[in-house]
Amino acid sequence: MADDVLPILMPNIEGNGEDSSSDSEREREGDDTGDGHEDEQQQQEQQQQEGEDNERKKKKKEKDKKKKKDKRNMNFDQSLPASHTYLGSDHEEYSGRTVLDDESFVNLPLLTLPSVVLIPGQTLPLQLFQPQTISMMRHVIQKDRTFGLVTSRYLDTSGATLANIGTTAEIFSVKEEDEHGIETMRIKAMGRQRFLILETRRQADGIIIGKVRILPEWEMPSGLEGAELRCHRLSNVPETTSAMEVAACGGPAGDRQPVARSRNLKNRYRAADWTWFPPWVYRQYDCDVLMELVKRELYSWNDTLQGSIMPTNPSDFSFWVAASLPLDDGLRLHLLSINSAVQRLRCELSIMQKCTIMCCRDCGSQIAEKKDVFSMSVAGPMAAYVNPGGYVHETLTVYQVTGIMHHGRPSIEHSWFPGYAWTVAECRQCRHHLGWKFTPAKKKLKPEKFWGLCRASLLPGLRSDGGDSEETGWMPTM
Repeated sequence: MADDVLPILMPNIEGNGEDSSSDSEREREGDDTGDGHEDEQQQQEQQQQEGEDNERKKKKKEKDKKKKKDKRNMNFDQSLPASHTYLGSDHEEYSGRTVLDDESFVNLPLLTLPSVVLIPGQTLPLQLFQPQTISMMRHVIQKDRTFGLVTSRYLDTSGATLANIGTTAEIFSVKEEDEHGIETMRIKAMGRQRFLILETRRQADGIIIGKVRILPEWEMPSGLEGAELRCHRLSNVPETTSAMEVAACGGPAGDRQPVARSRNLKNRYRAADWTWFPPWVYRQYDCDVLMELVKRELYSWNDTLQGSIMPTNPSDFSFWVAASLPLDDGLRLHLLSINSAVQRLRCELSIMQKCTIMCCRDCGSQIAEKKDVFSMSVAGPMAAYVNPGGYVHETLTVYQVTGIMHHGRPSIEHSWFPGYAWTVAECRQCRHHLGWKFTPAKKKLKPEKFWGLCRASLLPGLRSDGGDSEETGWMPTM
């Protein structure tokens, strides 16, 4: 019986029968199934990774949205920093304005301040203690309330070097005090006109008198003025744009002021058909177009900026932009040397398109990005303030910083932003003083924190065409 069964079992035992082939097929099917499981697992991992990436992007978007909402939910009175309430009350106010003729030669008493470049239209607060300077200001007030401000720079060990470009400052508020035999004068002045220094002399009392030439502010005529026909001029009647058109220039329509634009942009440049150049060439030198382009760049820096605080005159607007940008002394003096609003706006637009970050002046470490800039004052994102020691700091307000460490305890004494306490901020890399961190000393005050960075401690990070963070030897386009 066993012998009869053995032949039947032998093929299966030796693996040469049909069951063996089915086993191999099952093995192959198993391998295919395993590969399918691996592919499915990889696909699941890829989907999980994409889900995590989308989640991170969503969280970042919500964070940016929350930050933007926090910016717009500011309940701080922005008029307080612009009025410089920390200088006290009971100031003697002056009205009127002194206008010096363009291209005229005048002798002005000069006040030199390190790393302070005054821009026309910018408010300058001063606390003076030196007897000779106080005496000079008294003579200025009795005369026409106008003096010249020039920045001083230390280029080498030989001492301070005066810049050859300055700005006249007109005093509009004064307060004198005498405490324990020490005279103090607190002044608020307004930048007025640019001048070029021709020569200087120092008086016996140490006051510097400069012979200066008042620089003109040229209004460039339209490049198409000679080619325009009467019908072209009549068809170029400006009208006020709608809220939707204004919003298309950047930002919410409610925050923008209506601007004067041509009824038909094609008609404005139709006279270009009679010239050698196409219309886009003339568009580059159109004040209205340049102002809109600069505003777009400003809104990309600070989306909470209100159009109501911006001047409507092209010349005043160009100076306001120059006073609001965190530029070094060289670029600021370069802007002051330009005599045309069109060229100045083109120069500013070129700078804003290049500038992406703010860096420490000493070590070059990144401190802030341009999207972190916001306005804590109605004067704009940057303004000049003076501390109890008489040092003037042009300060830029930002929501977020990097690479900064803080030193000391918060203090509300002589705070430029009433209701906020300040703490000294230094560069973490080189320990150079950069500014201050401000935190609310009162409850429910927004923003909950921000930083004030000294313009003199910053350098604009200029992006090169190759994508580098900084470009040496670059000059803005005019």
